[in-house]
Amino acid sequence: MLEKILPTQVASYETFEDPAEATLFPEEEALICDSVELRRREFTSGRYCARQALARLGFSVPQPVLQGVRGAPVWPRSVRGSITHCRGYRAAAVAKVAELASVGIDAEPNLPLPDGILEAVALPAEQIMVKELLTEAPEVRWDRLLFSAKESIYKTWYPLTRRPLEFEDALIDFDPADGTFSARLLSHVRSAENFPRRIAGRWITGNGLVVTAIALSAASGSSVDSGL
Repeated sequence: MLEKILPTQVASYETFEDPAEATLFPEEEALICDSVELRRREFTSGRYCARQALARLGFSVPQPVLQGVRGAPVWPRSVRGSITHCRGYRAAAVAKVAELASVGIDAEPNLPLPDGILEAVALPAEQIMVKELLTEAPEVRWDRLLFSAKESIYKTWYPLTRRPLEFEDALIDFDPADGTFSARLLSHVRSAENFPRRIAGRWITGNGLVVTAIALSAASGSSVDSGL
């Protein structure tokens, strides 16, 4: 699924189960030594996906992928990347810093958000958009897709700025016809030289999931299209 919405500069790997061969480095194991079993499986499979994606990018020797501030993955210095996991899906995407400034991916089940969550994460205009789209195309859970898109924006933003970004800081607009979305950082958000005020991403549904992705060009800071 990911390869369909990411540009060719990105190497990705996804799995719909927890691979039996997935293991952790001792340094990674230490990060989840007190975690419940579900968290351990998600983390272990996510790191497995990360190593597979890095191998596709040319890193032939497996290495640990640790955690930084706010739980962000710590990649090799020459790499930008993102990891996502939800029920029945784990994935990672990586790219060379020389080619892409940042990458953000997120996957969610194609199911309604729990009661009250849409109102907590969506701006008024987004709530109206979501309700209209749910009427026009109910096979896509646009509320969950909105949540996923905002997660992808944050995962793209944070590695470059090292600043938090709240749900109400970006206004998203979906194009239901071509699988794209646009996002505009609102005026109250402090500018960052290496992050544009407007970015674009792509989305896809399938296998009971909604998946979103953003890739920022290293040269211009603009979004890179997958070419579809």
